[in-house]
Amino acid sequence: MRPLQYTYILLILFFSSCMAPKRVIYFQDADVRNESMVTDDYELKIKKDDVLSIVVTSKNPELVKVFNSPIVNVSVSGASASGSQKVLSYTVGVDGFINFPVLGKIKVEGMTRKELVEYIETSLIKNDYVKDPIVTVQFLNFKVSVLGEVKNPGCYEIESERITILDAISKAGDLTINGKRDKVAVIRETDGKRVVTYHDLRSSDIFDSPCFYLQQNDVVYVEPNKAKSSQSGIFSNVSLWISIISVSLSVASVLFLR
Repeated sequence: MRPLQYTYILLILFFSSCMAPKRVIYFQDADVRNESMVTDDYELKIKKDDVLSIVVTSKNPELVKVFNSPIVNVSVSGASASGSQKVLSYTVGVDGFINFPVLGKIKVEGMTRKELVEYIETSLIKNDYVKDPIVTVQFLNFKVSVLGEVKNPGCYEIESERITILDAISKAGDLTINGKRDKVAVIRETDGKRVVTYHDLRSSDIFDSPCFYLQQNDVVYVEPNKAKSSQSGIFSNVSLWISIISVSLSVASVLFLR
């Protein structure tokens, strides 16, 4: 092989090795000295079909009994059967309302958890039901799904109300080597519409995305890169050709035996 050919090969290998990290490294444009304000605008809005736990407490427990859902005993069947207690919850209807004891129907869709707490506390005091109410509201069905080229795809229940797209990807074990870092989608239902927003994990612009903080029932999808897509295509074609060859050999053997 000529020296010039060696030079070409070395140059190709050099540029390939330089380009590879740029495809997989996150936040490549972030300066280690760069500082940015962290937004606190991630408070969830209550949506239809949300499941809420609402508990009212007071110095006088007798006054708030009527406002609290009863605790029921739940038995688990099986070899290791055991009983557990569960607080009955409130499911937001398709009309956006819940039916709260004494106060009646409350339009909760669009409220934040804090706004609902303030509404119930104010209503209880205003109507002279409870003078010192303390209301606690929690989401019981906060979950997100992570699909595509991640190590552990699945549906994840979230205990707190704050989860970012990076947290969700981390829960799923990070992207595989075949995941496209520049095309990570968040699928979200907003005002009766399904909106898809794409993100480039290699850019720090992701921190400014309206989908950086995830909401209940969001879906994170990581697209496969070309290598993965072409690989799946090759394997499917191989399977097809194996089937064709197998059938052809069977027909040939029958004809030969005749």
